[in-house]
Amino acid sequence: MLVGSIQEITRHPVKSFAGEQVQATKVMDYGLYGDRSHAFKDKQGKFITITQVPEMVRYQAFFSGEETLKAYPELKVKAPDGNILTWGEKAFLEEMDLLLRREAEAVVYPPSHIPFGAIEEENILLVSDASIAELTKLWGNEVDGRRFRHNVVLSLVNKTPFLEESWFGKRIIIGNDVVLEIKRHCERCMIITVDPGDSHKDPSLLKTVVKERNNHFGVYASVLRTGEIRLGDQVFLMD
Repeated sequence: MLVGSIQEITRHPVKSFAGEQVQATKVMDYGLYGDRSHAFKDKQGKFITITQVPEMVRYQAFFSGEETLKAYPELKVKAPDGNILTWGEKAFLEEMDLLLRREAEAVVYPPSHIPFGAIEEENILLVSDASIAELTKLWGNEVDGRRFRHNVVLSLVNKTPFLEESWFGKRIIIGNDVVLEIKRHCERCMIITVDPGDSHKDPSLLKTVVKERNNHFGVYASVLRTGEIRLGDQVFLMD
């Protein structure tokens, strides 16, 4: 059954940095190609995220070049002042020292296989256009999708808010190749309170999600069959 199409694809090459919207990308065993492939760990070996450093969200990471399985394209980072930095270079490392304000190790997981990596939940996070529209009504403010750090936005045929939550345990096919299994709710945390534009915190959005949605927004999916997805691909729900 046709349930919708791909409206938006977003990957986050650096964990807790703003992501990049792409026209098409590979879907790997671990999720979107290069998603959360780069990260920072503290001296205890734990990932450093927006929870500890809200200003991380103001840095946007994006790949510059062709996707290959041998090596990532060059990774660029746009700083809040507009400067474009390159991962690993001196200027980038100096900027990260100022940003993180703590001892940190930069880690990179290979493109072909990330057995654990910095993806700490399921492989892919999906939301629907109808759910975003409904949350906008519930909150009373325009919802910036970047707060939710989703990978895929579905444009639904049936514009029922939160329809995707009825698909738990079912499979969807995207385009001709990719098969995902819809697993469970995404339980939200303080990260959605951080404005992606200026990193200021507003707890009212999280309070709304807790009150109106039992602290759930978006659904997690695991990858059953890899392939490539692109904007406009049709999405079918399997019986």
